Amino acid sequence: MTGRAFIKMHGLGNDFVIFDAQRDPLSLSPEAVRLIADRHLGVGCDQVVVMEPPTDRTSDVFMRLYNADGGQVEACGNAARCVAALAMREFGGDRIIIATIAGQLEAHDAGDGLITVDMGLARLDWTQIPLAEQRETLHLNLDIGPLNDPVAVSMGNPHAVFFVADAESVDLPTFGPQVENHPLFPLRTNVEAVQVLGPERLRMRVWERGVGITQACGTGACASLVAAHRRGLVGRRAEVELDGGLLDIEWRDDGRVLMTGPVAASFSGHLHPDLLNGTA
Repeated sequence: MTGRAFIKMHGLGNDFVIFDAQRDPLSLSPEAVRLIADRHLGVGCDQVVVMEPPTDRTSDVFMRLYNADGGQVEACGNAARCVAALAMREFGGDRIIIATIAGQLEAHDAGDGLITVDMGLARLDWTQIPLAEQRETLHLNLDIGPLNDPVAVSMGNPHAVFFVADAESVDLPTFGPQVENHPLFPLRTNVEAVQVLGPERLRMRVWERGVGITQACGTGACASLVAAHRRGLVGRRAEVELDGGLLDIEWRDDGRVLMTGPVAASFSGHLHPDLLNGTA
């Protein structure tokens, strides 16, 4: 079989084309990533993921992430669960440590087809988001259309969490890009519209930086729980209802955020060399 092997996976509909480059290195240009992610000309996905050899002795695998627009990004919770499932199957055992640009993620098999990822510390200082100027991250004083007064959180990548009365009614295709590209966010930002359904339940819709609307966003769900707890709207653990399903999120007393949810494999195949070269 010619071409490069890949597997298509998703976490609650947030979908990925994953390459295993642990033994055979793979370099992808932004043009190649955009073509692979294109749902008409390529395989189609929200993000392209490359599994590489670990960069240190304490990690099992390195996860490199590219958004559909071709840009490399720091973190993705749903992709981490998919990579964890693949790595645990390859290496054996029920725990794995994934290295990323944003730091290490520890994952374990939670049973019943679920995987838990320790997403690390929620970062709350304006320099950690980062923001272009000093502001209180609990109330950003930012108003765009029906979206106002967000909470800024970094889960290794930036998030602006807006609390709304009805998440379904928010016109994210219109207002999401305006928030994403606002000058306040020098690295752009992910955008969450969050409705509080109860003390242990949130409804979240997301506009992902460099992708658009997706069925789920693991780091966004983590950021939403952190933001909601900081505002006194929920406790330290809640279910987050996404377009693609439910994630269980816990912000522990030590500041670390745990995310639990399912993964699924859709299909595998071999990518034509023209796609890898970005010329198909």
